[in-house]
Amino acid sequence: MQRLAFILVYPFLWFISILPHRLFYAFSDVAFVLVFHIVGYRRDVVQGNLKLVFPRKDKEELARLEKAFFRHMCDMFLETVKTMSLSKEQVQRKYRVQNMEVLRKLEKERSVLILCAHYANWEWNVSINNYVDAKGYAVYQPVKNPYFDAFIRKVRARWNTTLITQNQTVKTVVRNKRDGVIGIFGMVSDQSPQHHRAQYWSPFMGIKVPVFNGAETMARKLDLAVVFLKVSKVGRGHYEARFIPIADRGSQTGEHEITETFLRLTEAQIRERPEHYLWTHKRWKHRGKQPAAFAKSLD
Repeated sequence: MQRLAFILVYPFLWFISILPHRLFYAFSDVAFVLVFHIVGYRRDVVQGNLKLVFPRKDKEELARLEKAFFRHMCDMFLETVKTMSLSKEQVQRKYRVQNMEVLRKLEKERSVLILCAHYANWEWNVSINNYVDAKGYAVYQPVKNPYFDAFIRKVRARWNTTLITQNQTVKTVVRNKRDGVIGIFGMVSDQSPQHHRAQYWSPFMGIKVPVFNGAETMARKLDLAVVFLKVSKVGRGHYEARFIPIADRGSQTGEHEITETFLRLTEAQIRERPEHYLWTHKRWKHRGKQPAAFAKSLD
């Protein structure tokens, strides 16, 4: 059944990916009408999240943000499909890095951990590996359907990227360090961990929630350089990225320093253009559930 689902869907995805620019985004406009007005995909979640983190915005402004987010979400999802047919030259025109010298300088000394959020088009972040000499890795969550999982791995590998799971990340960094191999590791780090397994809680957009600190733990233990990748949507189908250094050497940072810096940079990015964040996820679902040990942290 999983193979049949892939066989049926793949030709449709391929057709979408080869559409010219105007038809491609016209299709996205149609998808927006379907997703937003007809299906109402997770509108209750989006509305709840926006109202929670922007309590001072009135109903009209929240409604505008909601609609703008869904338009962007449809664009971003289809742009992910577009990856199937994008050449290296095409993606370099659509996704520009403003200060690549920051990453090139760091990779001469040690492996680098790139932290980013579910913001703008995080799927095209892997195209950064077209610009670096070090081996590129992207940490990802495998898809349950093995055929779609293999398809995703193949598409992302087109831009010199090796996909690894969270469980493989530390082992890969250790092996590379042992073999003298410098790697660039990209990780989306704004997900919500299970509250009973969380090791750290912190305010995010004004709401205290559990946060992952695995990236910091790895960076401090293995002495990785750490940068934040800030991506801005500058036009439909066009993005600009900028690296913001967090730590030249992770081993020389204080406890929670990397995690807190990442969270504050992510917040600032969201507040600039809220509609480009992924509001369909229940990021704040564990608020108010922190154990007593964390209740007074960062108050």
